Amino acid sequence: MRFIFIIAVFCSISVSVSARQKKYEFNARCQQAYDAIMQLRLNTGKNLLEEEKRANPDNLIPYFIENYADFFILFFNEDPGVYARQRKLRTARLELMAQGPEDSPYYLYTQAAIKFQWAMIRVKFGEKWDAVWEIRKAYLTLKDNQRKFPGFMPNNMLAGSMQTVFGTVPEGYKWITNILGLRGSIKEGMASLQKVIDSNDPSALLFKEESYYYYCYLKLFIENKPGQLWSFIQQKQLDTKNNYLFALMVANLSLNNQKASQGIKVLEERTQSPEYAEIWYKEYVLGLLKLERGDADAIAHLERFVNNFKGKFYVKEALQRLSWAYYMKGDMAAANRYRALISQRGNTETDADKQAQKEAKSGKWPDPLLLKARLLSDGGFYEQARELLLTKRANDFPTVELKLEYAYRLARIYDEMGMDSSAIKLYDATIKIGSNRPEYFAARAALQLGYIYEKIGDKAKARQSFQTCLDMEGHDYKNSLDQRAKSGMLRLEGK
Repeated sequence: MRFIFIIAVFCSISVSVSARQKKYEFNARCQQAYDAIMQLRLNTGKNLLEEEKRANPDNLIPYFIENYADFFILFFNEDPGVYARQRKLRTARLELMAQGPEDSPYYLYTQAAIKFQWAMIRVKFGEKWDAVWEIRKAYLTLKDNQRKFPGFMPNNMLAGSMQTVFGTVPEGYKWITNILGLRGSIKEGMASLQKVIDSNDPSALLFKEESYYYYCYLKLFIENKPGQLWSFIQQKQLDTKNNYLFALMVANLSLNNQKASQGIKVLEERTQSPEYAEIWYKEYVLGLLKLERGDADAIAHLERFVNNFKGKFYVKEALQRLSWAYYMKGDMAAANRYRALISQRGNTETDADKQAQKEAKSGKWPDPLLLKARLLSDGGFYEQARELLLTKRANDFPTVELKLEYAYRLARIYDEMGMDSSAIKLYDATIKIGSNRPEYFAARAALQLGYIYEKIGDKAKARQSFQTCLDMEGHDYKNSLDQRAKSGMLRLEGK
């Protein structure tokens, strides 16, 4: 009887332990929380997660989704105080994810996704080498999960996105990715991501809108296919009104694709509610877009950004744009005040911030006409920019630098207006005069020539132009231009 009693007690304990087994249950409430957080309705999402923790304490998914909320705030706002408080949660969440059943595809996937998100955060806080190793761990974990669960689509979403970016690493840095075991291919990475977008598998549908986010950025910045990007956004009817993350994405893509009015419209027409997180990055994007269009309130948005943002990225560029705005108004006291702050704030991790610092140190101010034409052209107002430039000729400018900029600016306008022959002539002249100078005009001209020749199917000239861009040294925007040229070369090779 005693033996039977012991067996009964043991079975009772086993059942109790089994009942307490941790699990990954992406149920309806978790889905609602995830959707809210992906729209940047962070408090709504976190409240749903707290409800799920109380109702289903063995479910690990709420802790996984919580990491998204922390990621967005740390990535966009870069507040070092918040980072100091939150960074310990990375290890705690990874330990929690490791308590789930190893026969679930979420066992490795949740750990990889958390590592990937914290790698992006670490970049923002200057921990670059830690970020690189974190990316490596995330990528290798995803590849392992793909081998174990080949039908689990979220693997393809993250691994494909990473593989696409790894494929654009310039030759001089290939040794890093080789040592880390990070194999890149634009073609394979985008195909992997496309599988998720096209799939009706439940795991793909769960993360569908997140996959759209990666796809859109890669389509513009890596594949250089803006036409396909905007068609995709329209076809999928992305909800930029109620999804703040999508609104920020479309505005940022508009900023980088000469569509200032579109970006402004998206940000101004989104649903305004305290339910959405306060993202100071929005003020930076909106300020730049409005400055390109010539809106009077551009200054207010940029000042709101530099006065509230606690991070280091984009700060020098925002201060530069503020100094330009006041310079164009004729308020040199304010222009000089903001220029003086450029050397004191932010960092030089981005090429734009680096160039802003360089310009401030030079003590030179841009030519007013060329600056106005640049901003109009960057915003997509090509007719106005061209009319402004054609009031002058290259010989009207006193220095080689200004003559060079004039030719480059006019070439870019012709390029964007589809006037390829006129653009090619001016790009060629820009490269001939500026290939050994520190300004970025010649390198960007070579890149744009590559795009034109790629578009019309002349692969030999496209390859030569991209290589010309890569061969130029010591100019502004070197890193970003090299990455785009490298992407172009890989597209031509079908990789």
